[in-house]
Amino acid sequence: MNRKYLTIASIIVFTAIAVQVISCKKNDSTTVPEAITLAIPAGFPPPQYNFSNNPLTKQGFELGRKLFYDGRLSKDGNFPCASCHQQFSAFITYDHDFSHGFNNQFTTRNALPIFNLAWQTAFQWDGGVNNLELQPLAPLTAANEMAEDINTVINKLKADNLYPGMFKAAFGNSEINSQLMLKAMAQFMVMMVSADSKYDRVKKGTASFTAEETSGYNTFKAKCAACHTEPLFTDLSYRNNGLEANSFLNDYGRMRITGKNTDSLKFKVPSLRNTALTFPYMHDGRLYTFDQVLNHYTTGIVQSPTLDPLLKNGIALNSTERINLKAFLKTLTDSTFIKDPRFAQPR
Repeated sequence: MNRKYLTIASIIVFTAIAVQVISCKKNDSTTVPEAITLAIPAGFPPPQYNFSNNPLTKQGFELGRKLFYDGRLSKDGNFPCASCHQQFSAFITYDHDFSHGFNNQFTTRNALPIFNLAWQTAFQWDGGVNNLELQPLAPLTAANEMAEDINTVINKLKADNLYPGMFKAAFGNSEINSQLMLKAMAQFMVMMVSADSKYDRVKKGTASFTAEETSGYNTFKAKCAACHTEPLFTDLSYRNNGLEANSFLNDYGRMRITGKNTDSLKFKVPSLRNTALTFPYMHDGRLYTFDQVLNHYTTGIVQSPTLDPLLKNGIALNSTERINLKAFLKTLTDSTFIKDPRFAQPR
């Protein structure tokens, strides 16, 4: 009898353990991150971002979005990434030459917009960061921007009720560290693709340029496209475009990174996508309107040893070409992108 009862008891225990193991496996399977892919717009080149090192997932993207909008990444809680990169203006600081940072300080360069980063291998106006996963560290630790320490940020996240679960959902465990935080932020930013402007729809054959826009496009191709190459509308190079050095900032651009005199006053060629929204223009935001920019290229070029050869004689534009060129540039505004709920602040 004892053996019989022992056998039955053993069966019951074994069954209970088996049920528990199966249940655990089912629960584990629900925490596997959901893979997502980056949609490559028609006509775009292959992305440069290394997705094998940081596979895109829905949970990683959502974690990155929450971090992007979280003021606790800054010292006083007032300056999330989104404070300098606002969606309605294609993720730049709207209408400001320099962004406002910690302790009533200002940055020393105009904020670059955030979109189509998957096609870039270097970031900032001088290319000083060569990995998207490291880019957030620059503003996060800058004394005049977010002014925070990465270890302090990690401790803030660990103390939060939601973040441990979000990290576990995104990366398979609840560990919170700087590497995973930066990977999540990169997943969010790399998904920010802007490729649904009127220009893009014309290229797809679903829209048509006006006569004015067509003429402006022809002027653009003849006089601007060498640097602002389609479809990204930048060749991602660093060039001296004839701006005189700001005597207050003494910013000589790319030379600060390379140490080469030949890189003096060279800055990244910015994308012209969404350019109607991303004013003021140039690395220090000194020009506020299209007309000011065109005036610079037609009559304001400052000669210097590192001036780009294409600008030695400026860019000749008559009044009609100027009007039409501005009309074309406005077709590069992507209204879908600036209203896309995927990139908006989570509620």
